[in-house]
Amino acid sequence: MDRVWNHVLWEIIGKPADVGHINRIDMYIEGMADLNEMILVLPLCPPDQKEAKIAQIKEKVTDRYLPVFEKVLKSHGQHYLVGNRLSRADIHLVELLYYVEELDPSLMANFPLLKALKTRISNLPPVKKFLQPGSQRKPPISEEDLEKARKVFRIK
Repeated sequence: MDRVWNHVLWEIIGKPADVGHINRIDMYIEGMADLNEMILVLPLCPPDQKEAKIAQIKEKVTDRYLPVFEKVLKSHGQHYLVGNRLSRADIHLVELLYYVEELDPSLMANFPLLKALKTRISNLPPVKKFLQPGSQRKPPISEEDLEKARKVFRIK
């Protein structure tokens, strides 16, 4: 599936300059996947474990994940993660940054390059349009819908 996404994006913005860029893009996306999953399954966490899980996620966000991506941007002084051009890794990272902000906006406070990346990508016309109210962007799941999902999937 990753190769399909790569192909679609390459048709829009052009193929990365070399195989090393492609490998780095894939590596960064895999690194983001763990945090993304932790945040996405948080609503399914049993209520008595939720606060501990949120604390764990916040710690990993500020001590592990965001520092790595901030360091990447700082190390080469460019506007994007790989090759100084927009890639799928940048899009995935910005989506993850939105999730992080929904969890706790203060988590982004010490990461100015990531905030700048988020702003830069959020201002791209197609992204900006997607983020507008009434777009296809889905809000976080409501408690009512979460309860329905728990019943359908028999999650306690």
